[in-house]
Amino acid sequence: MSMKKKKLLSLALSLVMAFSLAAPVMAADEEETPVTPYTVPADVKDKLVVIHTNDTHGHDVAVEGETVGTAGVAALKKDFEAAGAKVLLLSAGDFSQGTTLVSLDKGASAVDFMNAAGYDAASLGNHEFDYKMEALKANAEKAEFPILAANIVDTETKKPVFGDHITFDTPIGKVGVFGLDTPETMTKAHPDNVKGLTFYQGEELVKCAQDQVDALKADKCDYVIALCHLGVDPESEPNRSTDVFAKVTGVDLVVDGHSHTVMDGGEKVGDALVVSTGEYLNNVGVVITDGKTTEAALVSAAQYTKVDEAVAKVVNDKNAEIEAEMSKSFGKTEVTLNGERDPGNRTMETNLGDFATDALLWQAKQSLGEDKVDAALTNGGGIRASIAAGDITMNDMKTVFPFGNTVVTIDVTGAQLLEALEAATCSTPTAIGAFPQVSGIDFTINTGVAYVNGEQYPDSTYYAPANPGSRVTIATVGGEAWAADATYTIATNDFTAAGGDTYYVFKAGKNVTMTAVAMEDALINYTNEVLKGTITAEQYGEAAGRITIVNRPADLDANEWYYAATIQVLDNGYLKGTDKGFDAAANVTVATVYQTLYNIEGKPAAAEDAKTVTMPEGAWYADAINWAFNAGLYTAESFDADAVITRSALATIVANYCQSKDLAVEGGMAVKEAPDYDQVPEADVAGVGYCFEAGIMTGNEAGALVPAGQLTRAEWAQVLVNLEAFTTESAPAKAA
Repeated sequence: MSMKKKKLLSLALSLVMAFSLAAPVMAADEEETPVTPYTVPADVKDKLVVIHTNDTHGHDVAVEGETVGTAGVAALKKDFEAAGAKVLLLSAGDFSQGTTLVSLDKGASAVDFMNAAGYDAASLGNHEFDYKMEALKANAEKAEFPILAANIVDTETKKPVFGDHITFDTPIGKVGVFGLDTPETMTKAHPDNVKGLTFYQGEELVKCAQDQVDALKADKCDYVIALCHLGVDPESEPNRSTDVFAKVTGVDLVVDGHSHTVMDGGEKVGDALVVSTGEYLNNVGVVITDGKTTEAALVSAAQYTKVDEAVAKVVNDKNAEIEAEMSKSFGKTEVTLNGERDPGNRTMETNLGDFATDALLWQAKQSLGEDKVDAALTNGGGIRASIAAGDITMNDMKTVFPFGNTVVTIDVTGAQLLEALEAATCSTPTAIGAFPQVSGIDFTINTGVAYVNGEQYPDSTYYAPANPGSRVTIATVGGEAWAADATYTIATNDFTAAGGDTYYVFKAGKNVTMTAVAMEDALINYTNEVLKGTITAEQYGEAAGRITIVNRPADLDANEWYYAATIQVLDNGYLKGTDKGFDAAANVTVATVYQTLYNIEGKPAAAEDAKTVTMPEGAWYADAINWAFNAGLYTAESFDADAVITRSALATIVANYCQSKDLAVEGGMAVKEAPDYDQVPEADVAGVGYCFEAGIMTGNEAGALVPAGQLTRAEWAQVLVNLEAFTTESAPAKAA
């Protein structure tokens, strides 16, 4: 029999390519699926209907099938009113920033659109604070609806800076609405824009919410709505809507925003139903209640295409004016520049992050001198959109960088830079807006080490790292080896330079220099003067490799024999640590074996007709076992995660996996020379022989197979390296 070997990575890649090739067909099928237009239910007369939006971010123009638009929201409201319902139209914040349509005039146009649509109330989002307080106050005065934010108070007087609650008379009784904004605004907005303000957080936020409910109940309200911009992202804990309203009583409905979460039908939390539409008016939320029974649903842009013509004219006229001003091209890009959130600029290095920070570094050097700036950094959350391949316009740049931030340089020590990077990646690999995109800095994040909070930064929802350098290691800054006591001049934006987001340590920086150059202008200047008008695939086709993310548990010892193998399989994503670290001496479980093979395969999605195995609900290994069952690598219809797996049984699983990939071996005789070959169970003889001849499992240093023994996690790591060596005809196998 001839030996036929293939690369595991190639096999996994083939699966990915197969799915990719199938994607256009699947997409076409989805496009051809008819969508049932949304119609107002027949029984809404004398009911309360809450139409809600959140995180619209300037997507006010109605685009059929994509965005309902503010004119669509207005039309939907009129449809329900015509059917006899009492409608409350509510916004859960982040309406005044995003696209140039609303960002150029600092949110004033967004308020015009909301006035035209007939909004009844809005809470503030963190992005309402992207402009100076004068602009926000002007927008609040312009609004023909109340702005509600009960937890934002004047630091000195402790009185609400905006409205706290409002009541409405409806057919189901008196309805009270109060507003809350995320305490993350303290760090997600420019520090200058929140000076003198206190944002209640944690238990104070819970108390604030409960006080609002109690006040509304005392005012004889029959139905209470919390209009919030809190979200449900892990990084927002303990200030998420789910955290707060698990403790607050008396709230019937929570209209939420901030995390851009799609909640079709809502989610019950405590006494309340929490609803959220997602983002960008892709959906509009509709809640229908008679005071006793409540139903929530999302109406998508595909389902509802009507617009209110008067509102559409207001929005479209303004949009035409902006497009004429901003549509001129100043350059082009040969590749799409990745401005996504996750995976994207909040989770990893991107080509857009590289391009942006290269431009910041260059622009800063033009101001201070070529040899006066070492590196550049900007927060990934400040990158708001991708740039498609083709011509680039000012509109593109203003959409990607809508905040009006300027290029600033700041002197920090190596230790301060390390603290900043450690804090800014505290949740990695989970997305975080602070995630640093860099130029001139080469650093590694080890997600296998837990982030430990130190002291909470003042006026912040974030904590200083207890152990800077435990997760992040900096190799070089400005092309030189990093040193804790060195001083580095860093180009960044004025938001992070002022200590915004997790970058509080930058407040201690020295020699802050304001260049007065807007970030988007820096990118335009860099494109024209350095790149000669073209962002090339050669230079920015992919991320440059400035940031390395690994998962290496803290208990790994570089002096142990298994260290190299362990690092290889961890970095490849084949194996992960446990809650005890890598736990090298622990025995491999059968669940781990199948999960590892599933990881090697690239975690393929299950087919629609895939069969499932009976397992404990929520089992972490469920997808892997179901994959193995459908691939014929696991045959029982139930799975016992606690079952012991012997070395010989493990060899059989690995051999079956290899043979399923048409990987064959010659021979089969050498294994019989092992001193304990006669102890191999008959069911595993073929598998043990296969793995021995392939060099995957060759016994211990004494040549014994130890078939009834178990493999440690360290030995399993070596087996995986041997498996890869077998499939690539490379390094000789070691004992395992």
